[in-house]
Amino acid sequence: MASTKRMPLRFTLLTAFVWLAVAAGIIFLLWQLITRISGRDLLENTPTPDLTMAYQTFEVMQTTQQTSTFATPLPTITPPPTVRLTQIPSTPLPSPVTTVIPTGITQTSQPQVLCDRAAAGNPIDVTIPDNTIISPGQSFIKTWKLVNIGSCTWTPSYSARFFYGDRMEAPEAVALQENVLPSLSVEISIEMVAPSSAGTYQGNWKLSNPSGVMFGIGPNGDSPFWVRIIVPENPSNTATVAPSLTATPAVTQSPSPTPPPVHASGELSPAPGDSIDLDTLVLNAGDADLVYQLEANNYHWLVPNDGATLGIYASLEPNLADCQSASMSSAPIAVESLSEGTYICYTSNEGRIGRAFLKAVNPDDFTLTLNMLTWELP
Repeated sequence: MASTKRMPLRFTLLTAFVWLAVAAGIIFLLWQLITRISGRDLLENTPTPDLTMAYQTFEVMQTTQQTSTFATPLPTITPPPTVRLTQIPSTPLPSPVTTVIPTGITQTSQPQVLCDRAAAGNPIDVTIPDNTIISPGQSFIKTWKLVNIGSCTWTPSYSARFFYGDRMEAPEAVALQENVLPSLSVEISIEMVAPSSAGTYQGNWKLSNPSGVMFGIGPNGDSPFWVRIIVPENPSNTATVAPSLTATPAVTQSPSPTPPPVHASGELSPAPGDSIDLDTLVLNAGDADLVYQLEANNYHWLVPNDGATLGIYASLEPNLADCQSASMSSAPIAVESLSEGTYICYTSNEGRIGRAFLKAVNPDDFTLTLNMLTWELP
């Protein structure tokens, strides 16, 4: 009987190991295929989470794979790229300029400069200062210095024109000789003749534009500039007469006229800014006939108000008849043009005549001392 040969044990073990390896490989591939199919279905049927949840799930799955011996690593999920929207800056349209005025502040316009306006030069009297003594009938030339503080040029069509008072044989008007630009000054000269009678004489003048409109100096631009002279008494020629034997008849002296009744009188001391009621002679009353003003050029003016008038008389005290015949107007009078001891005649807004005596001027604050008298209505 033939004997059966036995296979070596080594060959048998090797063959069994190969089959086990093949079977293990097939099982591994099947398991991986099933896992992928299950994962794809899960991804397709599950709502897409936000990126934060996806990243967290991915981290958990990685942790699970690392702790499991037979876990197959899942494919890497690449998060979608982040889209950053960059806004293209557009060219801004120019916004309208808006001026904001703070609450409580009132917007005021700049004061308008008048075309024709004059001011006194420094000094205004180039020749013949006030109260110059001039012999009767003597010729003289009065020269003023004025400044153009308006916005218009003074041409030779402008002139100095007599306003009121004593003209003293001067022409009615004297034309300027050159152009005077704004802010420049000019000297105006006029030839005059002193009256033959003794006394104090004052002529008041203004400037006139080509249309014949007159303007002057002072706080309101309407005050005249002036010339004031004093003509002394002529020495009388007294003849020597032999004594007569004839008896000289007695001279009968006529009684002096009764003085007019006085309505009000007293001494006042107005300061710049005060007003005077010329009827009652009360300071700063409701009825202001005369206002004492200080202008920007530091000239002090007595300004008539509400129909009152003023006129410079002389150094001799006038009576009612003198003031009634005196030249008066509504033009202001500069205190700087007056000397202490000067009389001024006036008319109140109620028609009463009066006179003021400039007794003193305080050089520190320009307070005046006026001795005043207003007569009753005739």
